[in-house]
Amino acid sequence: MMIKEQGVFGVFSYIDSTVQAIKRLREAGYKNMRVFSPFPNHEIEEAMENRESIVRFFTLSGATLGALCGLTLTILTTLDWSIRVSAKPVVSLPPYMIFVFELTVLIGSLATLLGLLINSRLRRNVPRQIYDPRFSEDKFGVGVFCKIEDIKKVEEILKLSGADEVQFEGI
Repeated sequence: MMIKEQGVFGVFSYIDSTVQAIKRLREAGYKNMRVFSPFPNHEIEEAMENRESIVRFFTLSGATLGALCGLTLTILTTLDWSIRVSAKPVVSLPPYMIFVFELTVLIGSLATLLGLLINSRLRRNVPRQIYDPRFSEDKFGVGVFCKIEDIKKVEEILKLSGADEVQFEGI
């Protein structure tokens, strides 16, 4: 099996040097990165510049579809089998809102689950990751997946940013 990409991982002791490495790597054009941290940190999240998830659009679409299905089903059912009660209109929306709400929540939540599964990247053949137990204790890690020709450049950026050590893994 021929190695097409190389994983270069830098181990850092300080968060400032980790953020600096992320920014330098992004400026150099490397976007396929993984960052490991012993605790959540907003500086790392800002440096990664991750785009917002599109799962919310799945939720909105599903909720809208559910509301439209609920309205359509109740109105068409009433028009097909109408029961006239005194002078009240045949199609009266207030009693239908409970069913419309239920379908909005049901289809919206199912669409959210579908969007989560589609966008979670579980279906891809993701290369195995290097994980060092020190990332859960007191160290930070920045992993960059790059072409073999770019290994030296990435290693230089990581060392200039203050990496304690640099590890390599073929993918």
